[in-house]
Amino acid sequence: MPRRAILIVLDSVGAGELPDAAQYGDTGSDTLGNIARQVPLALPTLAGLGLGAAAAIPGVPPPAAPRAAWGRMAERSAGKDSVTGHWELMGVVLDDPFPTFPHGFPPDLIAAFEARIGRPVLGNCVASGTAIIDALGDAHVATGRPIVYTSADSVFQIAAHEAVVPVAQLYDWCHVAYELAVEARGLGRVIARPFVGTTGAYARTANRHDYAMPPVAETLLDRLTSRGVPVTAVGKVSDLFAGRGVSRAVPTASDDDGVDALLTLLRDDAPGFLFVNLVDFDTKYGHRNDVAGYAANLERFDRRLPEVLTAVADDDLVIITADHGNDPTTPSTDHSREYVPLLVTARWMTAPGPLGVRGTFADVGQTLAAWFGVGPLAHGASFLDDLR
Repeated sequence: MPRRAILIVLDSVGAGELPDAAQYGDTGSDTLGNIARQVPLALPTLAGLGLGAAAAIPGVPPPAAPRAAWGRMAERSAGKDSVTGHWELMGVVLDDPFPTFPHGFPPDLIAAFEARIGRPVLGNCVASGTAIIDALGDAHVATGRPIVYTSADSVFQIAAHEAVVPVAQLYDWCHVAYELAVEARGLGRVIARPFVGTTGAYARTANRHDYAMPPVAETLLDRLTSRGVPVTAVGKVSDLFAGRGVSRAVPTASDDDGVDALLTLLRDDAPGFLFVNLVDFDTKYGHRNDVAGYAANLERFDRRLPEVLTAVADDDLVIITADHGNDPTTPSTDHSREYVPLLVTARWMTAPGPLGVRGTFADVGQTLAAWFGVGPLAHGASFLDDLR
């Protein structure tokens, strides 16, 4: 069996605006740096690995002797959403962004969706997911009409109260939206957004489900599974790849649950590639502009990271990175076009050094392809030799 690798994606933990950030309306975005300017961060584990060397973060200085190789990565693909970021990490670079709908979906798309589900919708606008259920939750509960909304990303989101619309029915509606928006119009994904609660206290649940377009080209996941290397996807990873190239999917209810799932896999000596997404940074804190909550979640992950580093085997490779930014200190509640940090560690690394500023997230996929002996992929440059 090939050696094992663990990739942990801290969803939306960006490390400073990219040169083209202005084209996306993200000038000044710096998720880690701006949070640290408002809330002092205590991140001893990540700091010891070299996070402060990878990115300029107030209060997180570069260590004298980092325990990981460190760097930053730029996104080469057009876009700043989770699908684009994860696909690029696995070797797929998109020249054209997925379509977005800054003024809501066109009338013919909404009419077709309403005809298929047998009822009109509420919303059809760009909105924060928590704000729109606060605004339209009562109307939805009273009428049973689903709340449809989008964002700066290429998403068709459907929110419904679990006591009004059973989760299974909401998923059926998402399949309809997938046919109309993803298959017919090239949208990136449809997301089910079930919620519970009462007036003034609505809250989204862990029954979210993403229905993404399958990757448009071969990914590292495809290459690995075709060569008999198991791929275990933790969190929303499997959804982002439409299940393709995934041997086993492990859903999670929170970031702590995601770390618990990873620890179970490590202790059970699960083989192959363990691909983990921790989404709370993005969904619970970034999209809600919750600076204090985002800071607290960074510190929670930092406190749990030693458990992971203790559980890995002597010949494992561990990579920690992100897929885009989502700066909670800016007026926007959308993703931000940012560099992402890159930390790479293993017990066999004796003198970790700088990995520089990488030109594409695909360098991760290319490195892992080299690690498992299944390369090369179409995009990216391996940094495996630099680790040695």
